[in-house]
Amino acid sequence: MLNRREALRTLLQERGEMIVVSGLGSPTYDLAACGDESLDFPLWGAMGGAAMVGLGLALAQPNRPVLVVTGDGEMLMGIGSLATIAAKQPPNLRIVVLDNERFGETGQQRTHTAMGVDLAAVARGCGIEHSLTLRETAQVATLREQLHTTQAPLFAVVKVSSEELPRVLPARDGSYLTHRLRMALLGPARATEA
Repeated sequence: MLNRREALRTLLQERGEMIVVSGLGSPTYDLAACGDESLDFPLWGAMGGAAMVGLGLALAQPNRPVLVVTGDGEMLMGIGSLATIAAKQPPNLRIVVLDNERFGETGQQRTHTAMGVDLAAVARGCGIEHSLTLRETAQVATLREQLHTTQAPLFAVVKVSSEELPRVLPARDGSYLTHRLRMALLGPARATEA
């Protein structure tokens, strides 16, 4: 199993103009541990919604890559989003599931992926052709390149250790985070328009 923070740090190297949406809990802590960028949009709640927030941003910002970093528990809760993403086929959307086979926020109970559910196969079955599972460190660098070069939705499950890492907390103010992202995407003049 891979170290989740090291894997994410590798994926975010030379990210350029990539928007990053992080899901509830550990993915948000992991993103904050990698730094705090104006194009980061950490979700503190809305479990199951990260992929759909990413889809909305990908459709609204078609010239920018959008990366959703989420966990297996959240992806299982929002599994229906994969069908919608497949139907829309946004070429700039990437979803990375940091799969530790645990519900980290509620006590480390085993998720369905610990019992054999293959999220990449589900995504592929929905119609996301570029779906894969990573288990080795060497595969992470290849995935980082694919995040920037694939011209279709990409879905990757990264099998990570269930080790609990120290929490690194980004800002929790939803209004601030939304305004910061709008400023980064639209500039000061347009970000303040109603």
